[in-house]
Amino acid sequence: MSEFNQRLSQLAAPGQASLLAGIRHGIEKESLRITPQGELAQTPHPTALGSALTHPQITTDYSEALLEFITAPHKQTSDLLQQLDEIHRFTYANIDDESLWVTSMPCMLGADEQVPVGRYGTSNVGRMKTVYRLGLGYRYGRLMQTIAGIHYNFSLPDALWHYLHQQEQSPLSLQAFKTERYFGLIRNFRRYFWLLIYLFGASPAVCRSFVRNRDHNLVPFGSDDHTLHAPYATSLRMGDLGYQSNAQKKLIVCYNNLDTYLNNLCGAITQSHQDYEAIGIKGENGNYRQLNTSLLQIENEFYSTIRPKRTANSGETALNALYRGGVEYIEVRCVDLNPYEPLGINPEQIHLLDSFLVFCLLKESPLTDVDEYRHIQENQERIVYRGRDPELTLINSDGKIPFGQWASELLEGIGEVAKLLDNANDTQAYSRAVSTQRDKLSNPELTPSARILNDMREQGVTFFRLAMNLAQQHQEHFAQRPLDTETQAQMAQQAVDSLANQQAIEARDNVSFDEYLANYYAQYRCCQ
Repeated sequence: MSEFNQRLSQLAAPGQASLLAGIRHGIEKESLRITPQGELAQTPHPTALGSALTHPQITTDYSEALLEFITAPHKQTSDLLQQLDEIHRFTYANIDDESLWVTSMPCMLGADEQVPVGRYGTSNVGRMKTVYRLGLGYRYGRLMQTIAGIHYNFSLPDALWHYLHQQEQSPLSLQAFKTERYFGLIRNFRRYFWLLIYLFGASPAVCRSFVRNRDHNLVPFGSDDHTLHAPYATSLRMGDLGYQSNAQKKLIVCYNNLDTYLNNLCGAITQSHQDYEAIGIKGENGNYRQLNTSLLQIENEFYSTIRPKRTANSGETALNALYRGGVEYIEVRCVDLNPYEPLGINPEQIHLLDSFLVFCLLKESPLTDVDEYRHIQENQERIVYRGRDPELTLINSDGKIPFGQWASELLEGIGEVAKLLDNANDTQAYSRAVSTQRDKLSNPELTPSARILNDMREQGVTFFRLAMNLAQQHQEHFAQRPLDTETQAQMAQQAVDSLANQQAIEARDNVSFDEYLANYYAQYRCCQ
């Protein structure tokens, strides 16, 4: 019996169902603010939404126009989506005549310099966030700062960790065991995440303005001169049109254990890179252009599909938090906005994600070598551009394998995990979610990427017009459901409090920005 089947059998035993109850999940959802004409908003972050620096639920990511909504971690999917819904309703009521773009690839864009960089006030921490984004603009172009997605935060219940720790008789401390097994989950996720891109990818096309003056392999959509696409594409956001660079392609980050992960990323943050030396840290006027000349300014610049995470203390780097306490949760970063859903995601997707992630935990997870790392990169490129190609093959340890065969084998195992989650939560929702995904394997036209292209074709509209029509529908959806008076007042007060918190942070600064950065980067020494 394989380790995976053995673990399934143990968790399916009488009295063990509750171990998988109480998975905690949170969402970080990005959306661009747009004008009524469908252009990128040039207005500052609305004061009524509070401070982008300190508000716990509403901030910005990259561009000043790229809103980011952050939920607390919840055990119940319904509670998670209710909070995300309330954040949307509050936001729509406070952005005047603007609305939110509904797809991961952006609206009509002007010149690169017309993308406003996120601003976070005059404090050192706020200036650092802005300079980081300025640096991204110099390195990748500001148009990249208009790409949106959903980040899915996931952690397993303590009862399950205690059980696995005891069952496997691990000599490690409980936290070290968690960290080791979370890295095993991550390795398997990286092996198999192409399946999620196929199932949920929803960015097969872009407005021509997004690739202006850039090399690409996209083709016009029929006689539509405004839309470019790849006929079998799933998620162009996750390909070389997203936050990818030739420099980062040479960076190999090892997920075999925490130490190698920290060492690899710290090295990329602390060692200067020739391409970025040419940009310079400061311009002729003495203003910062980027935080450093390294391959990565900070760890977040490494745009991975999944990250190990621990809640950082104020002023602490994400890597130092991991070094201090080990992995607390993981962050999945490869999920496109679902343009047909007002919240950008639905319960079925969440149930599938949970089933997939638990599968990655329970499945055997051998260490990764350089060859497999390259296979993972190649599979990602193939699924991005050719995911719905009936002739598609991917690469695994045995060589080439037909996409459909491998996907079916994975969904078989994921389906077994879904049964455990159904039992733990007294529902059939997890198994139903897996069943729906099986239908997408036999009929690619059911995937979101195919649906978008088919709707464009049937309605005779551009990618822009399809997304704009959906944006207007979602705006009406939220406008018809205003918050109750009490919730509205609570959220308005939260916005006011966040503005006061930003002012307090600015007033407390007592060192220069140069000294602040030096102290910040000194933390990376412990990770090397």
